[in-house]
Amino acid sequence: MSSNVNRRLFLRTASSAAMAASSYAQVRGANDRVRVALVGFSDRARAALVPAFAKVSRAQNFSLVALSDIWSVRRNEGAGFINRLTDTPVAKVRNNDELYDRKDIDAVIIATADHQHAAHGVEAVKTGRDAYIEKPLANRIQDARAILEAVRSTGRIVQIGTQRRSSTRAARVREFLQSGAFGDINMVQLTANFNQPSRWRRPDVIAALRPEDTDWTRFLAGRSTDSWDPRKYVEFRLFRTYSSGIPDQWMVHQIDLLHMLTGMERPRSVVASGGIYQWADGRENPDTVTAVFEYAQAGGKGFQALFTGRMGNAAGGSRDLYCSSGGTLEVTTGQVSPDGGLTEKAAATAGMKPNLLESRSLGGTGKADAADDSIAAHLENWMQCVRSRRQPIADITAGYNHSVALCMTVAAMRSGRRATFDDKSQQVVLG
Repeated sequence: MSSNVNRRLFLRTASSAAMAASSYAQVRGANDRVRVALVGFSDRARAALVPAFAKVSRAQNFSLVALSDIWSVRRNEGAGFINRLTDTPVAKVRNNDELYDRKDIDAVIIATADHQHAAHGVEAVKTGRDAYIEKPLANRIQDARAILEAVRSTGRIVQIGTQRRSSTRAARVREFLQSGAFGDINMVQLTANFNQPSRWRRPDVIAALRPEDTDWTRFLAGRSTDSWDPRKYVEFRLFRTYSSGIPDQWMVHQIDLLHMLTGMERPRSVVASGGIYQWADGRENPDTVTAVFEYAQAGGKGFQALFTGRMGNAAGGSRDLYCSSGGTLEVTTGQVSPDGGLTEKAAATAGMKPNLLESRSLGGTGKADAADDSIAAHLENWMQCVRSRRQPIADITAGYNHSVALCMTVAAMRSGRRATFDDKSQQVVLG
């Protein structure tokens, strides 16, 4: 955030926090409406968040009442879209300074660019608002520490948008793993493979973007002093100052779910590499990424996790495979199989008994996409926690932990060195 934003935020914090405390004394009742603002009318908001919000908001007595977006075109489009979908008019707000000067906002949904999530979250909670913050929570460790401290010091309810935690399948898989029936995990294989030349590309939108219609300085959020560049504004996922691309967008979902399912907080070490092997279109971030994570518990138990993501070949799709000596669990389908387990022949040579799991289905709905009820369930969990003041399923600690794993991956990928994490200093360390 700029110094001007920081000054305004400081001056508003005391009065806004007092207002929010008074407001929340009233909204805890089921009959009291919670007034929500959307920060950023992004593709994610249009395709997933606003439709999911509309599914569950009426029953929870939540309502979208305002939209803050620094681009006038998106601001107008978003207000019309929300009005058509929810039959509720929303106030159009030019920026977050104006938003947090309003007295009719109890909570926010933050759906801005990757590099803005943490800063926008800090603004929200320091002015007394609860927040739903899209993933990744932070792609720089200093930003992750800042939002963690802000949430803990203010006591606001914050849900991170890693919605796979809210799928019924995730709950059943975690229960199965915790039962001990699968055995100790010794390897996890995560893939996110696509073949889409237009992924994260928006040439038509770039052509419509004019500097006088937006606020370039606010977009930068202190990340750089880059001159006006509409491509970086729209296609930020392709540029390393603002995102890491594949790790920010895809890996975070799978690593966050791994943390939930295994109880691990963060990896002990990460090695990674990435390159542009297919889409040499001026992007800076790789179209192919491989990362190896080492997870370890006290007492020596642990496993490796291998993530591979690519944008030039879709074979294998998006999968989460968990391996034990007895077989394989495919989290994406909920299928348990003896595939790869210890056979009778192999066991006999070591004087052991075979170990082969029985095939079974754990059921439940799988990972979320734009039409999946998991997103609605994730928002609903946040809404319920805003009222109860309990911690949501993807709380600030979960977000911080996935951010640590992400920052370790980005540091390893860009340096070519092994990354670890110093718990005392809360810093990524390169070996």
